[in-house]
Amino acid sequence: MTLSCFELGQRMLGVDETLDALAAMTPPPVDARRVPLSEAVDGILAADVISPVDVPQNTNAAMDGIALAWDEQRPVTEVAIVGEVLAGSRPAMTLSPGQAVRITTGAPLPPGADTVIMSEQLAVAASAERVGIERPERVRHGQNVRQAGEDLARGAAALAAGTRLRPQHLGLLASLGLAEVELFRPLRVAVFSTGDEVTAQGEPLPAAGIYDTNRFSLRGLLTRLGCEVIDLGILRDELDGMREALAAAARDADLVLTSGGVSVGQADWVKPALEAIGELGLWRIAMRPGRPMAFGRIRRDGGREVPFFGLPGNPVAVMVTFLQFVQPMLRRMQGERDWQPLRLTALAAEPLKSREGRVDFHRGVYSGDATGRLWVRTTGRQGSGILSSMVAANCLIEIGDDRAVVETGEPVTIQPFGDLT
Repeated sequence: MTLSCFELGQRMLGVDETLDALAAMTPPPVDARRVPLSEAVDGILAADVISPVDVPQNTNAAMDGIALAWDEQRPVTEVAIVGEVLAGSRPAMTLSPGQAVRITTGAPLPPGADTVIMSEQLAVAASAERVGIERPERVRHGQNVRQAGEDLARGAAALAAGTRLRPQHLGLLASLGLAEVELFRPLRVAVFSTGDEVTAQGEPLPAAGIYDTNRFSLRGLLTRLGCEVIDLGILRDELDGMREALAAAARDADLVLTSGGVSVGQADWVKPALEAIGELGLWRIAMRPGRPMAFGRIRRDGGREVPFFGLPGNPVAVMVTFLQFVQPMLRRMQGERDWQPLRLTALAAEPLKSREGRVDFHRGVYSGDATGRLWVRTTGRQGSGILSSMVAANCLIEIGDDRAVVETGEPVTIQPFGDLT
């Protein structure tokens, strides 16, 4: 991880420029471990998974009915029933032309059969050993048959390293007979709030105090991302104590995350504390909300360096900067490759104001109309301290740095809240 990007100095950086710099400074993914498949949901694969079997193993019936060989050029109206094949059993006979077997869903097709006709299309024939076929002209060769290996063939790539496992992935891995998978271990993230004014829940609120909000928002975001949270509580505005706390946090964590105390104010101690034990670049990012935000690294014994984010103190700015900047780095450190936030285009349901030269992130609510178009409106007041604007929202409205206003009906980019919010 290099901090050469901080040679950019104190000029205002664009959002995309900041993201590129953070990508270049992301440490490599953490180490991996074997995990039972039953405990693997939301984990991230550390190695490609190659299918050891054909899925399905046998060519089989997709529904109940009869299995037979079918000639579309010479359809028949009646066939002889010579046996039965149930799911879980293997056929003991080979079919000749004009013969069929009764078959259940999932049962392997016997040699000589290539088509399944569902029970609803069958009629009783004159003899109990025969069955009639209604509307034979509608039967198609190969219908209602699942071919061996049509889902996954033996030796085929099933899932790539870097995949975050959702329930559908677990089902796929289970179909391969895998009892364990190799996952990157959860990241350990140390998080704390800063400031003499910050008050813990359950304590009386001083006249000039505020309750600690950011630490709980960050805990929730980190937990949803699959991180192990090291909660260090509230740090007071005192240089030595903050320096010691940062150093101690870095000994146990893969990344350290704070909120508040990173501007140039008189009582902002994070910057000098970090510079004493590492290196800090105080970025001025052309965005709102989201200033100030700092990124750096903390040196620890053995030469290892731990990434550090100092997020703003305002609660909306904390969540927006986490989603835009911290989340991508954590996902890369977890081994999740090429992740990008979902971006959609919606039409503005009201005029949206911004300022050229910066990216604005409004809190928004999007919905679809009867024609399938997406429309988005703001949640109202957009101050960076109005946390209720995040509660009411289901997306962020991203107004690029080349626009000062978005008129009603004009397209705008939205980032729908995903699995973290």
